[in-house]
Amino acid sequence: MTSVESTPPPLLGATEIRRLAGELDVRPTKTLGQNFVIDGNTIRRIVATAKLDPAETVLEVGPGLGSLTLGLLDAAARVVAVEIDPKLAARLPQTVAEIRPEKAENLTVVLSDAMKVTELPHAPTALVANLPYNVAVPVVLHLLEHFPSLQHGLVMVQDEVADRMAAGPGNKTYGVPSVKGAWYGTMRKAGVIGMNVFWPAPKINSGLVGFERGNPPATTATRQEVFAVIDAAFAQRRKTLRAALAGWAGSPAMAEAALLAAGVDPQARGEKLGIAEFAAIAEAKVASVPGTP
Repeated sequence: MTSVESTPPPLLGATEIRRLAGELDVRPTKTLGQNFVIDGNTIRRIVATAKLDPAETVLEVGPGLGSLTLGLLDAAARVVAVEIDPKLAARLPQTVAEIRPEKAENLTVVLSDAMKVTELPHAPTALVANLPYNVAVPVVLHLLEHFPSLQHGLVMVQDEVADRMAAGPGNKTYGVPSVKGAWYGTMRKAGVIGMNVFWPAPKINSGLVGFERGNPPATTATRQEVFAVIDAAFAQRRKTLRAALAGWAGSPAMAEAALLAAGVDPQARGEKLGIAEFAAIAEAKVASVPGTP
């Protein structure tokens, strides 16, 4: 005899998502990067992969109509959902109250642009979100910067962006997202999600990226100083670091001096360096030019 407890709690499917969208007169827009998940099994997979502790407070960005929100409320103590669309933000608590009445008090909705959020009513320990493709990397970096309480997470992004976020030095997809992400910890590719579980269906697959916060490299340079080196190195990624960093350092000769002081070959390219080496370059320039901003 099957117990009641063995039946998974209901999640939003295609019918419910379209009904809610119709009720609100909401059409998913490319501008906001809205692709709503309409498959319960995908939600369960995302939540399971996130490995949430039942006591955690989860930050969700762009909850939309609430597909993932319900799954997160089942797995964590609290969900803080940041939503930029006023209609969706207003409807979400009602949806949770209708489908998970016992979890309604565990949801806090913040009407805001995630890129502008620097404070939240509850300190989140995990980030789990289906992020808009066009702002995924900036959002993740912004949240990691402003919320040191975030210790781990799982985000769904465009598949090729997932590859870039998780790439290591020497990989052809390694670049600015890879290195800046490494400042905050370790990122890994955690799976691929097909197109048919979304409404509307995107034209490409999505990728899951998991992260664990770690300590930034030991350096006297600030994060802003290190990130400036990274930006300069990859703005002209085909050039040697001596040439690519010339504008940043003040001249090719000054770039070479900073590189040599950091123990980096001036003829190397940025795609070969890890975060510790970029930090060493930034520190070497600051040390060699007193008062360097």
